[in-house]
Amino acid sequence: MKLSYKYRLFSYFVFIFILFAVSVILLQRNEERKYRIERLQTELDNYANLVHNYLLKNEIQPKNAVIENMEIAEIFPKNIRLSIINQSGTVLFDRDFLEDVEQMENHLHRPEIQSARYKGFGWNIRHSKSVDKPFFYFARYYKNYYIRIALQYTEHTQSLLKADNYFLYIVLILFVAILGFLYVVSTRFGQSIHQLKEFTIAVRNGKNSYDKMDFPNDELGDIAKELVLIFKEQEKANKALENEKDKMIQHLKYATEGLAIFDANNKKIYANTHFYQIINLITDKTTFKIEKVLKLFEFSPLKQFLKDKNRTEIFKTIQVNKNGKHILVRLCVFEDNSYEIRLSNITKMEKTRVLKQQMTSNIAHELRTPTTCLRGFLETLHENPNISTEQRNTFIEKAYKQSERLTQLIEDIGLLSNLEESAERYNYEKVNLKDISTAIQSEFQDVLSANDMAFYGLKKSIKVLGNYSLLYSVFSNLVDNSVKYAGKNTEIHLKHLKTKDNRVYLSFYDTGVGIEEEHLNRIFERFYRTNKGRTRNTGGSGLGLSIVNNIIQMHKGDIQVKIHKDGGLEYQICLMEFVE
Repeated sequence: MKLSYKYRLFSYFVFIFILFAVSVILLQRNEERKYRIERLQTELDNYANLVHNYLLKNEIQPKNAVIENMEIAEIFPKNIRLSIINQSGTVLFDRDFLEDVEQMENHLHRPEIQSARYKGFGWNIRHSKSVDKPFFYFARYYKNYYIRIALQYTEHTQSLLKADNYFLYIVLILFVAILGFLYVVSTRFGQSIHQLKEFTIAVRNGKNSYDKMDFPNDELGDIAKELVLIFKEQEKANKALENEKDKMIQHLKYATEGLAIFDANNKKIYANTHFYQIINLITDKTTFKIEKVLKLFEFSPLKQFLKDKNRTEIFKTIQVNKNGKHILVRLCVFEDNSYEIRLSNITKMEKTRVLKQQMTSNIAHELRTPTTCLRGFLETLHENPNISTEQRNTFIEKAYKQSERLTQLIEDIGLLSNLEESAERYNYEKVNLKDISTAIQSEFQDVLSANDMAFYGLKKSIKVLGNYSLLYSVFSNLVDNSVKYAGKNTEIHLKHLKTKDNRVYLSFYDTGVGIEEEHLNRIFERFYRTNKGRTRNTGGSGLGLSIVNNIIQMHKGDIQVKIHKDGGLEYQICLMEFVE
């Protein structure tokens, strides 16, 4: 039968206390007996010193001659036996053998004599061969002889050396009292453990009865209460995880990419509908057996990658071109050798090629206007050397403005090209947006004052992960755009909305004239204008907002635009927070 925790704990306590009590009792009785023996030795030693002084006073030299008369021995109690032994062990005097002392055997090897020989004194309890009685012997060595005092080892003597039982009775009383206390403690502990056991059973069986449990008001009770709180938090976390799992499945189900997850044995764990659709775009026959995907000839590089045990990478990307479709295939291997395959239909990349052609055409068109104007002004000056100074300065000034516009256009095109093709060369570090806000306010102070405009920047430090120069270009372009198009007597604001989930949310807006809502969806396109003469009249390149959008995307952020409630445009920007 299995004992309950209470009785097992009580048994452990009792066993430990019994060991402790027995050890203390044995130690105390042994120490008390040693004390009593030492006290008896002291008394017998006093007798020995009396005899020694007597011998000195009467000039008796115990050497080899038998001592026939010892008056001092007559005053000793009858149960005291006095012996004088010379250095060689011969008995010279023995109170109990006054006449036959010469017949006594040599005592040099008696235990008490041997001990006195080396330590100066010695004692022993043994049975006397001479008188056939037990004695407590004490011997003291005095330079060249021994004085031995012996006390008959009777029941009375034994009682003198025996430890008192008073301490034993006290220990027994304490044992009973502590036993009761240990039982109470064990009961309290047992109740706490029992409650914890009931809690674990309720948790294992999925019951919520633990909410009604009344845990004891002790440390174990506190632990149990903390466990209940932890379990409740765990339940919440599990529910949240299940919700996130459902969301993820829904996301994968409706994602535009095809995704399938396989275990280490190439068995399908999950595949969304787009995966089936895209796979069947490149197979000769319609199939729904996703496990056979690696058997396709086009997927053989992935198969070889998975078989390679010495691979150092976990990603593998290939492109499959078949049946007029262009499919980007990405493989990711996890730590347990399970893996996922993502399929992206990149057939629409042709659209990108067309867009690049349009970009080239737009650049040529934008370059044609300033170069044509510049050439016209220079030809006029060249062919008319006699025109007035005022006209000459006018043409020079116009030519200079066109060259500035041309320079700005070339710089913006170069920057945009670098952002798209060489994004990895930029370093990302901690950037304080308040520093950028302050620097921009200082840079645009004169032009803002000239247009009766006000800039209200960030009021506190906002730290993001990014490139200072690129982020400076973002807000510089936005301010420059507002200065050019918002109109006079307007305000420009840069505000911090919130920081959440390691994301920083900002709002940049002006109170200017704004644009029509129909243009909002295309405002970040290159060279897009809400009206044909807007950029050319203000000297812009038409690439500023496209540069802003590209920089934000490079920073893994987002930018949206809408009409502000007070008029003008509002840009809502999201950037990555810098985490120390």
